Amino acid sequence: MQKWKYRGISPPHNKNTNCSVVRRLPTPAEVHIPMQMHSGKAAVPVVKVGDEVKMGQLIGEMGGIVSSPIHSSVSGTVKKIHDRDLITGQKAVTVSIASDGLQTLCPDIKPPSVRSLQEFYDAVRDSGAVGLGGAGYPAAPKLAIKNLDELDYILINGAECEPYVTADTNTMVADSKHVFAGVKLLEEFMRPKKICICIEDNKAEAIEAMQETFAYDDNIEVCVLPTLYPQGERKVLVHNITGRIVPAGARLADVGVIVTNVTTIAVFARYVRCGLPLIKKVVTVDGPAIKNPSNVLAPIGTPIRELFDFCGGFTEDPRKIIVGGPMMGFSQPSLDVPVVKTTNCLIACPESTTFHAEETACIKCGRCLSVCPMRLMPPNIETAFLQSNLDALKHYNAGMCVECGSCAYICPAKRPLVQVIQLSKEKLWLEKQEQKAAAAASAGTSDVKGAK
Repeated sequence: MQKWKYRGISPPHNKNTNCSVVRRLPTPAEVHIPMQMHSGKAAVPVVKVGDEVKMGQLIGEMGGIVSSPIHSSVSGTVKKIHDRDLITGQKAVTVSIASDGLQTLCPDIKPPSVRSLQEFYDAVRDSGAVGLGGAGYPAAPKLAIKNLDELDYILINGAECEPYVTADTNTMVADSKHVFAGVKLLEEFMRPKKICICIEDNKAEAIEAMQETFAYDDNIEVCVLPTLYPQGERKVLVHNITGRIVPAGARLADVGVIVTNVTTIAVFARYVRCGLPLIKKVVTVDGPAIKNPSNVLAPIGTPIRELFDFCGGFTEDPRKIIVGGPMMGFSQPSLDVPVVKTTNCLIACPESTTFHAEETACIKCGRCLSVCPMRLMPPNIETAFLQSNLDALKHYNAGMCVECGSCAYICPAKRPLVQVIQLSKEKLWLEKQEQKAAAAASAGTSDVKGAK
């Protein structure tokens, strides 16, 4: 299949920490570990207030098949179990632990036995690995596809296309041994026809490190892609590497592909080697208001203010704090939200770099159409949304939007296009739920009539 021309935008990269050595944050006095750090069902606390816990100990068990276990990032005492704000503005049950400063390792920590496909899946699950590029989908159910014989590609996502973020680049450069081990586990147990390490061409050190690491394996290819946002979005990556299109509502596995983040595979490889689950995260701390931009290794649950303080604080009062990249991250009203599994970047922006753009009428320039990686028509979707025309929303494939924000970024009229499409997708989802409820009610009525 012939590939379409790449589409996207080229915002300033601002990869200021690209080659910086990771700095280890001192153990915080207290951590706040949410039970909802992943897609799917929240974990369920298995500790209570007053319990002594050790580093790496299970404190939250999976709440369902699509869920992930949660482990303590410090040793200390459970101080509180309460609802607490997440970076998304939602609340989640959170286990707050007062650290004893000793970082005593849980005695149950040991490498798992991994000699079969099922034991491999179990190890990925027990490691607590989720999609660490930001999506947070638990790694085990993502990998556990029905028919491995139809698996053509595993794409290891090291594109890291958002400005500022360099956490994954650090993994490829400084932790290449665990990337290698993770790839070899996937190769041994899942047996895809091809594994591709996908990196944008502005990351020379990562490209060199991965090419050296996999120089002698013909089944593993380092694929260098043009630097273009949103190159790392999974459906975009699938098309740009394989030429295949993932239909709306389909899984990537339906077209013979799995995409997993490069740091995610390093996490479960480390767990297989030593038994230590995901309890710490490398976070890029950057932005025009940061005194010393750095990549920081922080215990999960650490309040983000401690990472800012560790990097020398602010050069001027920030007008906006973003968790995640500037394109798809979340603006924060507080510095007390904790680092979670999916936190990869903190950005502090001063008054001089932030502004509220005035929204004007669409001038029909077509720029949003030219950059949309999914070939959508954002103005038509916006019109359909404003008219509450659900049939038109379906016609214009609003559900295919990946919410990258390229349309809103490029729009000279500053239309809130990505926000409108998010709301459009919610309308379509609600309609589907109503249809399911109506069908279930109708089936129930039919059963009652039949019984009579």
